[in-house]
Amino acid sequence: MFIVILFIFLGIALGYTLRTRLASKVGVIGALNGRITTWLIWLLLFMLGLEVGSNKQLIAALPTLGVEAMVLSVSATLGSCVLAWALWKSMKGGEKR
Repeated sequence: MFIVILFIFLGIALGYTLRTRLASKVGVIGALNGRITTWLIWLLLFMLGLEVGSNKQLIAALPTLGVEAMVLSVSATLGSCVLAWALWKSMKGGEKR
């Protein structure tokens, strides 16, 4: 965990020190930044998939986790719909025509 925090602060320090040098090249860096970020996200997702796929305990528990995730997502969706409907009714009921 210490290494992660160290890298975060190193990135902040590097960005802070290079901000004046890179200010004139914002357009080029902006275009590269988007592409690099996209590729890094794909790489992180791939590595996460490798990590999950190689964990035998997690693969064995996948059906249970899937059912729990489905129950949570359906409950959250239904709860949001019910509360949105109740809010709609309370706001609509307040105005008399």
